[in-house]
Amino acid sequence: MAQRRFLIVAFLLVAADAAFAAPCQFESQGEGRVAAIVDARSVRLDDGREIRLIGIEPTATTKHALASLLAGRDVALRGSDDTPDRYGRQGALVFLGENDTSVQAILLAEGDAMVSAEITDKDCAAALMASEAAARRQKKGSWADPSAIKNAESPDDILAGIGRFVVVEGKVLSVKQAGAMTYLNFGRNWTRGFAAAISKRALPAFENAGITLKSLENKRIRVRGWVEGTTGPRIDIRLVGQVELLGANEPTGVRP
Repeated sequence: MAQRRFLIVAFLLVAADAAFAAPCQFESQGEGRVAAIVDARSVRLDDGREIRLIGIEPTATTKHALASLLAGRDVALRGSDDTPDRYGRQGALVFLGENDTSVQAILLAEGDAMVSAEITDKDCAAALMASEAAARRQKKGSWADPSAIKNAESPDDILAGIGRFVVVEGKVLSVKQAGAMTYLNFGRNWTRGFAAAISKRALPAFENAGITLKSLENKRIRVRGWVEGTTGPRIDIRLVGQVELLGANEPTGVRP
């Protein structure tokens, strides 16, 4: 059943857009057989290696979806760096057999995960975001929940998700600099409203991407990240991929 589910999903992805697969190849990091599903984005191989699926943040259904796809399966690993993290996990894109569609893309296209924006390769990041966007359009998985995307005009609702990874949409009312931080403010009340904070260290990445933060004023954007704050909610933006510019007439929660 798991293999059949994988083949159906992979076929649909390739048929819809071959770009989902090709950009996310990177260098080979070896192969192995999945011996255990450790958590919602980590698996253990039969050789003892623990693998963290990079590029995604889990939802309520991710662990179950991983078990359906990967339990007892042979996998190939690809990535730009196989150095273990502080927990001893090797970060990688995971592929089943000879298929060119990553498990991450499959999870995203089914609404069983969200893009984390940690992958900075432009083409690969765009492919993963396209997979997520397809699930949003079809309201699959977690995107079937109307509250899956938070409204920037409802700061209390965002603050309720403190300590969690969330996606927020809204209009930037002002862009203000305070010390080494630049704030994208979505509310008139700076202490209570939602804001996205960008440190001075992150500015070169935005400049290299051709994004001037001041140009985001009065624009509708989507931001993603971990919610912080004690009065008003805040998301710290470290990576360009955490910010998406939305079209003026684009429906909430959808991006082509």
